[in-house]
Amino acid sequence: MNAVNALIQKGVKIPDPVGVQIGPDVDIHRISGQNVTINTGSKISGPDTFIDQNVQIGKEGPATIENCYIGPSVALKGGFFQNTAFLEASSCGSGSHVRKGTILEEEASIAHTVGLKQTILLPFVTLGSLINFCDCLMAGGTSRRNHSEVGSSYIHFNYTPNQDKATPSLIGDVPRGVMLNQSPIFLGGQGGLVGPRRLAFGTMVAAGTICRKDHLEENQLIMESGPRTARMPYKSGIYHNLKMVFSHNFNYIANLYALNQMYSVVRRQFIGPTFPQALADGLVATLKMGIDERIKQLGRLKENLVPANSGLETLAKRFVDHWATLQQLLIDLQAFQGSASLMDQFVEFIDQQIQSHGKQYIRCIQALTAEQATIGTQWLQGIVDHVCFEMEKQLNSEG
Repeated sequence: MNAVNALIQKGVKIPDPVGVQIGPDVDIHRISGQNVTINTGSKISGPDTFIDQNVQIGKEGPATIENCYIGPSVALKGGFFQNTAFLEASSCGSGSHVRKGTILEEEASIAHTVGLKQTILLPFVTLGSLINFCDCLMAGGTSRRNHSEVGSSYIHFNYTPNQDKATPSLIGDVPRGVMLNQSPIFLGGQGGLVGPRRLAFGTMVAAGTICRKDHLEENQLIMESGPRTARMPYKSGIYHNLKMVFSHNFNYIANLYALNQMYSVVRRQFIGPTFPQALADGLVATLKMGIDERIKQLGRLKENLVPANSGLETLAKRFVDHWATLQQLLIDLQAFQGSASLMDQFVEFIDQQIQSHGKQYIRCIQALTAEQATIGTQWLQGIVDHVCFEMEKQLNSEG
């Protein structure tokens, strides 16, 4: 019996069996038979692929899925999806191009023709149409009605003229964003963000704005004018403000480390009907891809700096000369769990919420008191601060 027929017998709805391809490497035991629909033109492959109950695939157009972890009630309406984790009730419109290292947490969504890679959207974050939003993390908002949003025709500029991608942007942050109690962020349509950048919660960027600066004061309306018309000599290989680039990359990676602890310590308390073990494992594995990518891109930045080594500023020369040590320190710091006392307190608060509300992640996080959420934020922020401090200390070392 071929895989398509086996899935039909299992209960999967496949209206056009001839028009669906299931790769020989797919483990059909990792595909639920409960209210899963795979429409015409869908191609599914990869031994890690996991599809939970109540999932809709290819409703608006052909969908290709490679090694994705798809949680309950997810809708992938059409496009290409690779090495991505989709948590409960997240969705993607037709023409999506979603590549490795991407995570859409609960109820996050993108409309049609959106490109994501190494992108993390925390719960409720919504992207419009015709967007390229790679190499960034976005948080903010408290519910599906009060969410962070990116307007249509937006781009995160993540590739420099020097041909590197040490450009991740942090829109909100992890320690406060995961508590689902922060003001939403709005990035107006037909605009852009030049990475690496940091934006505070409550930031409202006017439509048409190309944002080229950090904005770390909360609840501000940003309207930046474009660059002046100019013509001047240009030479590739020249880097400006490398101190900021290093700092932003260390901070971004530190936030991913905090998120990894949130996944490994807190979210695993919710393993159950709506968050099965396979999805929990896939979530951590997908985040690991994102962490590895950020370290790799810093390594590429180092290689770009090497040809000009003799003329580098002191800080950049240290980065080049000591990259092997910095890289190993980054890898070692990934295991740092922060304050055991704060972590244990927060896990206890989560356990109390589970006793009251069951294993419903969003409901439990939203039910935390302000004091309880603050303990969780302090724990995670301690991880971020420690990683940044150790990396800056090593980078500025005279040794």
